[in-house]
Amino acid sequence: MSMATTLGLAPVPTVLDNGVRVLVKQTRMTPAVTISLAVGAGSVYDADNLPGTAYFVSRVIDRGTTSRAAESIAETLDFCGVSLRVAVSRQTLTLGCDCLAEDFDVILALLAEMVRDAAYPETEVDTRRSEILTTIRQDADSPATTALDRLMALLYGASHPYGRLTKGSSESVTRLDRDHLRQFHRARIRPSETSLVVVGDVAPDDAVDAATRVFGEWVGDGLSGEDRPLAAPPMLTARQRVVVPMMNKSQADIAYGFTTITRTDPLFHTYQLMANIFGQYGMGGRLGASIRERQGMAYYAICGFEAGLVPGPLVVRAGVNASNVDRALVSIDTEVTNLAQQGVTDDELSDSKRYIIGSLPRTLETNAGIAAFLQNIQQFDLGLDYDRTLPDLISGVTRDAVNSAARDTLASDRAAIVVAGPYQDTAGE
Repeated sequence: MSMATTLGLAPVPTVLDNGVRVLVKQTRMTPAVTISLAVGAGSVYDADNLPGTAYFVSRVIDRGTTSRAAESIAETLDFCGVSLRVAVSRQTLTLGCDCLAEDFDVILALLAEMVRDAAYPETEVDTRRSEILTTIRQDADSPATTALDRLMALLYGASHPYGRLTKGSSESVTRLDRDHLRQFHRARIRPSETSLVVVGDVAPDDAVDAATRVFGEWVGDGLSGEDRPLAAPPMLTARQRVVVPMMNKSQADIAYGFTTITRTDPLFHTYQLMANIFGQYGMGGRLGASIRERQGMAYYAICGFEAGLVPGPLVVRAGVNASNVDRALVSIDTEVTNLAQQGVTDDELSDSKRYIIGSLPRTLETNAGIAAFLQNIQQFDLGLDYDRTLPDLISGVTRDAVNSAARDTLASDRAAIVVAGPYQDTAGE
């Protein structure tokens, strides 16, 4: 176990006068610093008629500011040996990188300039639009991506922010222009929505001073006013199945799922353990042991669990030969029913607890791992001592609680199912 885990991370929190939240953890493992800048500007905030806006913003935000061209930004990053990471999720837009401690001030100032003053130059917008359209076509040609995208639409409805395509459609991306991106930036990328996490060889006071210099005078427009609350997903009352024939493919991909709970629900760790036992632990939990190992009919069989601001999905995913689709679905149904009706064993629960608790020190071995962990704490207000409370939260989950969660969630007659690949539907569902 790492010293950080033994003693607790104990990050130093600060809130600037304009609302920017700063969280600093000093480490001396290497003379380097990880910077993570997260803004509440994810895809759930796209306008209903313009899906893909947040993703488009993430592709252009580093391509020039009001005082610096894209080439200048690239030269500074290259000179400092920094690779910038820009990602967008349903909730957040994140800019992150690792740099030498001696370059911290320069790199932080550059990231702050992108967040405050991104210019979205017309030529860069046009270039990135072409790249995004290519990516959308590639996604549409992927059975795995198609199955998951269609499943989310089944679970949440195509108009719900969780059911829409994060990258948007070819039609919406074609319509998006520089003005749309700038308007989204002004509305969503503002101080009150910004969380800065700094982990590495920099003193907390120095990091806060640097953050104050680059963010202290920032005043966001906040054109959107109050955030629109996200609607809870509809509860499926009957089994739904969609088949997307892609006859030129060599493999069929299955996505099979349910909606569950929010990240802040007290039962989060109960569901985390249930999902781990079902399809994550070891070589894929029960699903992997049954469908892939014993029956040998799946290239992969896993379970993913994602809890967010609204009840998130629990998704079983499997890749199979088209001739095995029906058998694989029967096997998934069987495992779903067995877990709901029979529950988990004591051994499964204790093994899964050890696995999750044991993975925490590995998560906190690197500056980047600590930064991601702290951003998660910030986003969901989990408490600055979450690294110390987490083992007890996991250990305290009872077998009865996991079994109850399985009964409440897993019902094959209320599952949403998508099959994409070289398969024709003969089930008549």
